[in-house]
Amino acid sequence: MEMEGIKLPKGFYYGSCLCHIKESSQKEDVALIVSNTMCDVGIVYTKNIVKADPLLLNQQTLQDGKAQAIIVNSGNANACAKNGMENAIKEQQAAACLLDLKPQDVIVASTGVIGAELPVEKIEKGLDQIHLNDSESAFEKAAIAIMTTDTKMKIAQASLQIGQQTVRIAGMCKGSGMIHPNMGTMLAFICTDAKIESSVLQKLVQKLTKKTFNRISVDGDTSTNDMCIVLANGQAMYDTIQEEEESLFEEALFTVMKSLAIQIASDGEGASRLLEIMVTHAKNEKQAEQLAMSVCSSSLFKAAMFGKDANWGRILCAMGYSGAVFDVNGVTVSFSSKEGEICVCQKGKGVSFDEEKATKILSADRVQVHIDLQEGNAEATCWGCDLTYDYVKINGDYRT
Repeated sequence: MEMEGIKLPKGFYYGSCLCHIKESSQKEDVALIVSNTMCDVGIVYTKNIVKADPLLLNQQTLQDGKAQAIIVNSGNANACAKNGMENAIKEQQAAACLLDLKPQDVIVASTGVIGAELPVEKIEKGLDQIHLNDSESAFEKAAIAIMTTDTKMKIAQASLQIGQQTVRIAGMCKGSGMIHPNMGTMLAFICTDAKIESSVLQKLVQKLTKKTFNRISVDGDTSTNDMCIVLANGQAMYDTIQEEEESLFEEALFTVMKSLAIQIASDGEGASRLLEIMVTHAKNEKQAEQLAMSVCSSSLFKAAMFGKDANWGRILCAMGYSGAVFDVNGVTVSFSSKEGEICVCQKGKGVSFDEEKATKILSADRVQVHIDLQEGNAEATCWGCDLTYDYVKINGDYRT
């Protein structure tokens, strides 16, 4: 997403450096996001029972809903490591010392290989290289520093008007593999200069995560390190957002979170196309989401999409084991992309269609799957990607 012409939120600074957390690292691998004042925080963690030590540390230190900085390292997850908590604390303290903050005001995030000891001494020595800046360039460099197998940085932003005040929201995230719902399925860091209480922000982050990051899947694996964090420093506003203004802020935050979620799905490890699964005319949103997510997560369906094969039977199969109750005799399935649209199933039965046209439609880099239940007025959309040979190659030698 282009950043040009849209300013970043007031009072936030960004920095990054190369600490060689992995000896083979060629890009910067540590990032800082810092506010010049204390922030209210909304945060959602992975629901994986096995949680990385940085998450456990954050759960201890964020009980007051306040923080001022985030330190992120890529190249090592600091999960299931013998000295994991000790190293997470050292990383937190190193950032706090550099920034002249209390350690409990620094959030810690790590991403990379699970089970390896974090060489925290490299971070302690390397942080002095960082020069904080509020420029778009610094923001983008930080977004690159948090990447692992990602092939591109993922950033998004939005602005809104509350009274006479312009409020801005900007976010970055990383995620390419180990992407499956049960939280945010990646690391996402969002900053805003809105003035909003942490209790309200927390509810919004939880609500919107369910409709964005929890509706994407790349490979069915939920990571040990997932977090979605929103920092609000209030520097664009004199007064706290009121109840009647919350919907405006919610809409803008949803725009940012949805964009980041789609960028993750699009950049799934080895992916060649984004898949958008849209279930319409459902009895309720839960039914629609359950069906869309089951299709989105099906390895057989994803493999068919890689092969540009309009194998609609795999869609109905995934719907059938989703756990959602629906009438298969009312289901219509069609595919669409910039190359056109084609119906492949009506009333739960196959229909004749042009295979060459279907292949052309499925060759696009963004493909929509339309599933019409004809049971009600609810709908839901989930996002994923195809399953390719490259996914296996990437994960076959991930540690090297």
